[in-house]
Amino acid sequence: MYELPKRWIDAGHKVTIVTSPYDKSDIVATKFIDKQIVEGIEVIIVNIKQSNKHALLYRAFTFAVFSVISIYYALTKQFDVIICSSGPITIGLPGLFVKLFRRKKIFVFEVRDLWPLGAIQLGLIKAKWLIRLSYNFEKLCYTKANLVVTCSNGMTDNILERFSKTNVLTIPNACDCEFFQETDAGFRLPAWANHKKIFVYTGSLGLMDDCMQIIRGIELATFPDCCFVFIGEGKEKNMIEQYVADRHLVNIHFTGLIPKTIVKSWLQHAYASFVTFKDIPVLQTSSPNKMFDAFAAGVPVIQSTKGWIKDLIERENCGISIDPAMPLEMATAIKRLADNPGERNRMADSSRRMAETQFNRKRLAVLYLQAMEKMVAEEDVA
Repeated sequence: MYELPKRWIDAGHKVTIVTSPYDKSDIVATKFIDKQIVEGIEVIIVNIKQSNKHALLYRAFTFAVFSVISIYYALTKQFDVIICSSGPITIGLPGLFVKLFRRKKIFVFEVRDLWPLGAIQLGLIKAKWLIRLSYNFEKLCYTKANLVVTCSNGMTDNILERFSKTNVLTIPNACDCEFFQETDAGFRLPAWANHKKIFVYTGSLGLMDDCMQIIRGIELATFPDCCFVFIGEGKEKNMIEQYVADRHLVNIHFTGLIPKTIVKSWLQHAYASFVTFKDIPVLQTSSPNKMFDAFAAGVPVIQSTKGWIKDLIERENCGISIDPAMPLEMATAIKRLADNPGERNRMADSSRRMAETQFNRKRLAVLYLQAMEKMVAEEDVA
């Protein structure tokens, strides 16, 4: 929720973002409620750190506190449209209060994850009463929103199957082509990566990402001219690092969290990028930023989902899809790209083409903005 508002500011609109720090962000707050102006955007920071490393109950507490504070701004700020970007689904509360007390305002509910379905399928929510409560709250968010914006066709299909009258617009996570194609003259590869074909994973190393799919594939073959770089943090990072150390997998490296400018440089040097998720139905609808960043940098992907991403990869020939339960397929995909630079380069060209056309953030920002402007105009007429 930053790159799109920048473009809406350029189009002449005012934007306020209420947010909180999380362990991958570069937000710095000096007090509990901190207000800043960032590239023309008013940013209100609720200084409660979010992290997928936190225990479930503590995460629920921080989400609840953030939602309550957000309700205050939803009821007191001047605006035409409120966008509540989920997950967690509790962020829908400010929008519901707006519909109850400020009925002329437009409520847009942005679905970045299918909650509570994801938490239920991952086994994070088990109590029957809590599952029922979560589904009822989800229904409220979808049925009260003027517009539901999803990140993938899979999410759209899931919502319309259950709530057929919902007004849904699909705006996938997008590609920032200019940023990922600008080179950093000061970036230098570490010695262990020089003259290697670099395969990267960027993003969270958490339960739902199941990065062990990649590790088990690497174990099954030798890749003397390759190195594998994991960029990011997450609840499973320590376990994965220990697994790699115990098996002396010397061509696997972990950088931890690094600035996005350096992530960009790694992608620019990458031979391919990985996109993996735990093999459960809800995650087949995901729209991961890591994939769009790879496309923007012109990098093919090796991915293990079975939904819309698999269809896209096969249709556009911008990478290789593998079965998440078959480590040998992961090993074969890595070797196929490493041994066939011509094929790899054709896939890279396809990735870049998609980034510059259907997934270009400039184009998607305009589509999103036009949908909101239309609703505001119709509300004014009414």
